[in-house]
This record gives sequence, C-alpha cells and structure tokens, in this order.
Amino acid sequence: MSKLTRKNGGAPQNGFRLDKHDGKVFGVCSGLANWSGVDALIWRLGFVGCTLLGLGMPVLIYLAIALIAD
Repeated sequence: MSKLTRKNGGAPQNGFRLDKHDGKVFGVCSGLANWSGVDALIWRLGFVGCTLLGLGMPVLIYLAIALIAD
C-alpha cells in the first residue's frame, strides 16, 4: 500500500465534501483527497502545475467546485 492514502487509512468516502478543516484555501483539494483516497498534496501540485503550464481551466474548475460544493 502506498503512503499516498488518507490520514485515517480508510477507504475513500462515498460523497464529495469540502474539507475546510484541513484545507488551505477553500478545502477543495482536501475534499478531493478524502473522496479519491489520493494525498491532498498530489491534487494541489496537479492544480498548480496545470495552471503554470498555461492551462487556465484548473482555476475555473477549482472555483466552480468551491462555489458549488457545500
């Protein structure tokens, strides 16, 4: 098993929710990490990497998830 798992080591949760307690900005990457079972750092690096490479969609997707999710 990889070290890139959730903090509690359990299975990914069923529904997506923002994780404002462990989140940095809106809790989107932490929520995606809890939902998918992948470490939040990987999600954050993915969003930052795509944004720096000139792909502007991650910023819009991030803001949409932050506004739509509870």
